[in-house]
Amino acid sequence: MSVKPKKRGRPFNSSKQLSNSIILKCAKSMLEEEGKIPAIRGLAAKLNVDAMAIYHYFANKNALLEAIASSLVTEIYEPKNDRPWKTEIYSLCYSYLKLLKDYNGLLETMLSSTCFGPSNVFTEKFSQITDTLGLSPATAITARDLLVDYLHGFAFAMQLNKRDGEIELEMIKGPINLYFGALEKYN
Repeated sequence: MSVKPKKRGRPFNSSKQLSNSIILKCAKSMLEEEGKIPAIRGLAAKLNVDAMAIYHYFANKNALLEAIASSLVTEIYEPKNDRPWKTEIYSLCYSYLKLLKDYNGLLETMLSSTCFGPSNVFTEKFSQITDTLGLSPATAITARDLLVDYLHGFAFAMQLNKRDGEIELEMIKGPINLYFGALEKYN
């Protein structure tokens, strides 16, 4: 068995082998494949670098987790502002749930984290859509929190369901329509 030599210590400035984006791309790939956040050592092994090289780019594991989660959440639906608000919210919800389904373990990571990066991304996109409704700040926060709690519960149900096809993303249409009815009363 041959062992690949690992690059030890801090990466050289001239090195094109490692960067924040390369580490994040590899970590996201491992998360998608394994369904859990990769360990620093596992990530380093996959990148063929010493584990300490990862810490050159990320101060600690929490910083890496925040970067992974924020990077993934930025990939969800970007509101267009030229479509009806209901369509926009549904598209945002659907893409968020699809992300959580594709990256099993991401939701647990976000919920156990003390960082606000991923939630800020969702909040900004949600606000971009709902600002046109003229909701009071308190109502907007309640509407966001209610929706996020529902989406997280749905995501957990998808993860825990062991029978394929029993819970599909399209099943959110009915509850989301009920949610829309409640928002219209404040509109």
